[in-house]
Amino acid sequence: MIVVRAVPADIPRLLKFRTDAARWLQAHGSDQWSTPYPPELLLESVTAGEVYLFLPTPRAAPVATVTLDRKAEPVLWTEEERREPALYVHKLTLAQPGSGGGLGARILNWCGDQAARGGARWLRLDAWTTNTRLHAYYENLGFTHLRTVHDPEAYESGWVAQRPAIRCELPFRLQPEGDVPEPHEHHT
Repeated sequence: MIVVRAVPADIPRLLKFRTDAARWLQAHGSDQWSTPYPPELLLESVTAGEVYLFLPTPRAAPVATVTLDRKAEPVLWTEEERREPALYVHKLTLAQPGSGGGLGARILNWCGDQAARGGARWLRLDAWTTNTRLHAYYENLGFTHLRTVHDPEAYESGWVAQRPAIRCELPFRLQPEGDVPEPHEHHT
């Protein structure tokens, strides 16, 4: 599996990941991601180099995406927590939600490895407040639930959890910046 940073030309693909995931979630009784994500916010994350795509081979279509950054939302994380070195997982999405195979767990391990290599103590995430299946999934992967924030500013994603940032044997290979395939080559 190859990891590449997303580029602006990937925005349509990233938005499709989200709408496909929202459709799958709705079919499974969740209203998570039922509101369209603003493309300008996605572009901001892509431009900052925080959005990653996971491809089976360098020229294949992406099979997953994740945003990994240092942005601790004040409505979710305490002032003390925001001072701790951490990376935050956002928008982890598979092209085929619910397909199994452990890809989501492997991506989270990669995120934890990136956090540890960058000097972070924690890998943190927030999840849709009412998606209890997702909460159990994260807890089974070693995340500890800290609290659930019920605040309109949390946008219904107030279940917060963390696990230690741990280096691991990398399940993916990060494609060097100068060796990234052309964006259109992995947009099928």
